[in-house]
Amino acid sequence: MSLKCLQEAMRLAYYSRDEERGVYATFTWLVEEVGELAEALLNGDKEKIGEEVADIIAWTLSIANLTGIDAFKHFKEKYMEDLERADCLK
Repeated sequence: MSLKCLQEAMRLAYYSRDEERGVYATFTWLVEEVGELAEALLNGDKEKIGEEVADIIAWTLSIANLTGIDAFKHFKEKYMEDLERADCLK
């Protein structure tokens, strides 16, 4: 599975609702998820931490979709050395 695939899955599942909500309201949901992650971290709840990380990825990709950003392209440009070191570009 790739970041491109994840972004497309979020687009197919949520784009129409996200577009209706708008980018700033969608960003507000992302910020709420970050707060929920902070709470899970403080509580040491690994299951909840995992859920919130997944939510943050999903909302971030929704914002990428709303703004026409190819998340993988930009991630690759910014973190190329790390991706190469981990042998992620096969």
